[in-house]
Amino acid sequence: MWVVGLMSGTSADGVDAVLARFGGSPRHPHWRLANAASVPYPDPLRQRLIRYGQGQALPAGAVLDLVEDLTEVQAEAARRCDPQRRAERVGCHGQTLWHRPPEPGRPGASWQALMGSMLAERVGCPVIFDFRAADLALGGQGAPLVPATDAALLGRIGGWRAVLNLGGIANLTLIPPDQGPDRRQPVRGWDCGPANTLIDLAAHGFSEGRLRFDEEGRWARQGRVDERLLSTWLREPYLCQPPPKSTGRELFGAEDLRRRLSALRASNPQTTPADALATLTAFSAAAVAQDLRGGTPPLELLVAGGGTRNGFLMEQLRRRCRGMAVRPLAERGIGDLEREALAFALLAWWHAKAYPGSLPSVTGARQGAVLGVRANPPSGQGHGHERGRTGA
Repeated sequence: MWVVGLMSGTSADGVDAVLARFGGSPRHPHWRLANAASVPYPDPLRQRLIRYGQGQALPAGAVLDLVEDLTEVQAEAARRCDPQRRAERVGCHGQTLWHRPPEPGRPGASWQALMGSMLAERVGCPVIFDFRAADLALGGQGAPLVPATDAALLGRIGGWRAVLNLGGIANLTLIPPDQGPDRRQPVRGWDCGPANTLIDLAAHGFSEGRLRFDEEGRWARQGRVDERLLSTWLREPYLCQPPPKSTGRELFGAEDLRRRLSALRASNPQTTPADALATLTAFSAAAVAQDLRGGTPPLELLVAGGGTRNGFLMEQLRRRCRGMAVRPLAERGIGDLEREALAFALLAWWHAKAYPGSLPSVTGARQGAVLGVRANPPSGQGHGHERGRTGA
């Protein structure tokens, strides 16, 4: 089956799309990546998304316009990736506007904005979306969802294998080895902390809106890391919380950046923007390294996501993850911006196969579930929305 996967992450910089073909068994699929495309959000749309995601109040009509506009960009990404319309399904993550992990006595909730039927009409085939809802309903975190797909797409090696995505948030997958006593361990995964959210917000603020991000980490490279303050940040509650756990801009966003910049100035009144960017970048790497030191170190760390283009962030990651082979996931045939889009293409295929796409060992849910809601093209032969079933 040909499937388009669409991913727009916490950074809200645009939509990554892949066209892939899947076959074989759901547990060990045969797959081929045929095409990929990326479509940036127009800057006014991106700023609206970020402001709304940070708590800016909007009238209901403006929220409707926002979701409609981002759905049009999703459709454009699908068309560019699959101009011949070979896809029989589209798997679309949607744009996260707010994520609330479960709390004692309160289930989690998450909003991935998308007009599913509108997208299905634009692309001319069924769309699978709202992937987190079933897991949240079963008491899970609803995220991260890619560890199950990482394990299926990449397979196992002789030791633990880690896969890291450096998007807005850094999320990690740990795949057990194919031999030895740990081979019976489950796949694990969680959100480590910020990757690009704080860095991007800081670069935008320090440049008075001229920059969307610190290109290749050049600005941060001119500064000095405040290691003392960094060690204090690493003792914060979320970073010390054991998995399962998930997070987003709700915790590591604009308000959090203001707090950290204030702490940097209190630590050293002569702190420059370069120093702040250097420390924030090192913080993203150090949070990942701290999590990886908490168990059996993996033999290799495969890295994907937009953060791989930040040379200073990658240097900090290699420095703080000594003893691990830190490699780009692209060496395994999946490009930096393709991994999560490919994951949602696979989740859409699993939905068609009624195969559970969530892992209780990752999200903490009571059981695995077939993920997603199906929207058929209104003008086609579909039957409207159809939720996935729970699975063992």
